[in-house]
Amino acid sequence: VVSLGPNTAVDLPQALDFLAHDGQTQSILIYLEGIQHARRFMSALRAAAYAKPVVVMKAGRRPSGSRAALTHSAAIVGADDVFEAALRRAGVVRVRTFTQLFSAAKCLASRFRPVGRKLAIVTNGGGPGVLAADWTNEIGLEVARLEGPTRNALAPLLSPHASLTQLIDLGEEATAAHYRAAVEACGTDGGVDGILVIYSPKPAAYTGANPEEIAQAVIDGSAKLGKPIIACWMGDNSVSGARKLLNAKPLPSFRTPEAAVDAFGNIASFYQNQQLLQQTPPPLSTLATPDAEGARLLIESVLAERRRVLTEMESKALLAAFHIPVSRTTLARTANEAMLIASQAGYPVALKIDSPDISHKSDVQGVALNINTATQVRDTFNDMLATVGKVKPGARINGVTIQPMSGKPRGRELYIGLTTDDPFGPVITFGAGGTMIELIDDQAMELPPLNQFLARRLIERARVAETLQHWRGAPPVDMDKLEQVLLRVSEMVCALPQLREMDINPIIVDEDGAIAVDARIVIEHAGPQTQAYHHLAILPYPAGLEREWPMKGGDLYTIRPIQPDDAQMLQDLVRNLKPESRYFRFVSSMQELPARMLARYTL
Repeated sequence: VVSLGPNTAVDLPQALDFLAHDGQTQSILIYLEGIQHARRFMSALRAAAYAKPVVVMKAGRRPSGSRAALTHSAAIVGADDVFEAALRRAGVVRVRTFTQLFSAAKCLASRFRPVGRKLAIVTNGGGPGVLAADWTNEIGLEVARLEGPTRNALAPLLSPHASLTQLIDLGEEATAAHYRAAVEACGTDGGVDGILVIYSPKPAAYTGANPEEIAQAVIDGSAKLGKPIIACWMGDNSVSGARKLLNAKPLPSFRTPEAAVDAFGNIASFYQNQQLLQQTPPPLSTLATPDAEGARLLIESVLAERRRVLTEMESKALLAAFHIPVSRTTLARTANEAMLIASQAGYPVALKIDSPDISHKSDVQGVALNINTATQVRDTFNDMLATVGKVKPGARINGVTIQPMSGKPRGRELYIGLTTDDPFGPVITFGAGGTMIELIDDQAMELPPLNQFLARRLIERARVAETLQHWRGAPPVDMDKLEQVLLRVSEMVCALPQLREMDINPIIVDEDGAIAVDARIVIEHAGPQTQAYHHLAILPYPAGLEREWPMKGGDLYTIRPIQPDDAQMLQDLVRNLKPESRYFRFVSSMQELPARMLARYTL
């Protein structure tokens, strides 16, 4: 146990570095209340998570929602959400209670590693089995159902009263042999990632088996399994002997079904987060170089006017500098101008109030959609100015922007946002868009920089992801284009430390691509830059170290830091080494690099 007080010269990253390299430490449990240096913390945490399981419990989970937010993103993202995203990116497990801290450690220190989220439940009591199944679904896991051939082979080995429909309910007269047969069947079934074995005490005269015999049968049945197995022996005095047998193996044992399911959830999360830590993504498509200098000039001109909030047209110009597709927008100061612009843009058009003092235009009836004629444009223009003047009498109004409707009648409305956290810096958010995003509260988040793998996982974590496939007669959206927008936003966040908040809402996506219909960006002075990318918790690829090197014969070779995309080239190199070279390099006869080593060399 290492307890770091507030006045010690040793901090958490230093302790993590020591424990990661300590041969006697098998897993690391961390209780913390806050961090000071996000980059040092993330670096040490990622390095420790490569080496051994790390479980974190953080106190003080209150959201930072006290200040008035200028964008939707800042309104719906709390500090605890960002901390969760950071831990997920570092490949560690997050728990919320003191008991979960030790149950997670008990499971993660076992020799088993999960490969998915499907949990088979073996029980001799219907009630405890149903409670376990309910909690499995509650925390986002799946109850595994045995495949047809496995069920057919197992049924003759069990009691006639056993049920194999969803739970594997062995019945109240279940014996040690029944338990062993069920565990071995789950071990060979491809649809099962982990096994929960529940024993509910029965009179020995009724079942013909005592708890110790059943525990030993489960231990024997699990001897050759390569899957996590978790035990739940309910009761106290009557099962104490069985618990000692299970703990001696060691086989994680719990007193309640919910605690046992929680434990499997922890190791399933560990597997998912390790994938985020170790992934070696495919090569990115070559993206056109952004106009970063033009974007900086635009930001400096706004800051010179002592403004923080960009207008819609300025926000869209910033997005366009990074090749994010935006709808064509023109400002009209009079009704006649509005009619001319609408005629040139082509009907139908949308009208929106343009004011630096109005954050959410819909709240003041400052948005009108599907305007089809010049007369409607004139009347809507005048009505909008009058209405907004009454609702927000002190607001500065530049005019009304005119833009053609998106032309995507079956497009899905999404939002991509940015908020800035202390201490983790910029956080990219994604979810369902529209005017009710605070109410829908659908946000997934990730720390920049993103790559294609991380962008895809970010999309998948949002609830709106279900609507992006075939949905109510609409074809699937172009996921590649949506990923590219996220990559562009990541690029923008990395290049511009002045960004504080951003809403691209809605961004409309369909089978033909994506277009940003509305955008709002908040900026601040970045201050002196003491180091490159000082505003990010995770450093992007160090492109500044790339250089060309002349070789004999006049050729030029590019020397650069390794990338995750190089994983396949490195693997091919090792596969084609001569046996002698391979042995001298690795002091073994390995034919190729294991995935974990490959990730470590290329990240």
